[in-house]
Amino acid sequence: MMFWNSGWGAGGWLLMSLLMLAFWAAVVVGVICLARTTSGPSSLSPPNPDTQETARGILDERFARGEITEEEYTRRRELLTAQ
Repeated sequence: MMFWNSGWGAGGWLLMSLLMLAFWAAVVVGVICLARTTSGPSSLSPPNPDTQETARGILDERFARGEITEEEYTRRRELLTAQ
């Protein structure tokens, strides 16, 4: 039979096993990279000061949306500037 003497030997099995392992490792790394890029910034990464909102900005937005009254806005703004 010619099937048993194809020339691959034990090295072929080793090569195929390593290639299969490398393939699945690439799939796992790809899924992790895809999940990280689509989920946005993670809580483990340090905050970027350029995109981080300031307390004053948040207070202004809450006042603009009508979540807090003018008196509460003024009082909290004074507290923020006093520090």
